Amino acid sequence: TSAIGALKGPLHGGANMEVMQMIEEIGTPENAEAYILEKLENKVKIPGFGHRVYRCEDPRVGILRGCAESISELVGEGKNYEITREIERVVLEKTKVYPNVDLYTASLYHAMGIPTELFTPIFAISRIVGWTSHILEQWSNNRLIRPRAEYTGPQSLSYTPIDQRLR
Repeated sequence: TSAIGALKGPLHGGANMEVMQMIEEIGTPENAEAYILEKLENKVKIPGFGHRVYRCEDPRVGILRGCAESISELVGEGKNYEITREIERVVLEKTKVYPNVDLYTASLYHAMGIPTELFTPIFAISRIVGWTSHILEQWSNNRLIRPRAEYTGPQSLSYTPIDQRLR
């Protein structure tokens, strides 16, 4: 249950719901630029952008962009896709922050007829195989699994206590 609980909110599991809400608020591709510029001016985070690992375009985005375009065209839901493309153009141009998978899953899921309130449960379902694998692995030897890490940074650095750093 903690894994599912971690998906609540706009930063991870619920981000594509926030993207869909933004698309609906924008309404038409022509409104996207003014909407995004206002949000950026007010320092509001634009959902569907940025990634903790990728500082370039997430490799999954190109695939999802193509799927969203194809499905949207097929079912006659092109407006939301076009709004998404315009959002991407403006945000990338103004901030140099790349889209993540949430940007295109919103218009893709919507074009597939999936209700917005099911976006996060779908995200959770996609994680179930991994979660189950972790459980089975832990059960097999009944020990805590500790992550392995190897420090590869600079060696022999001197330590300065915090109270001395502030002077």
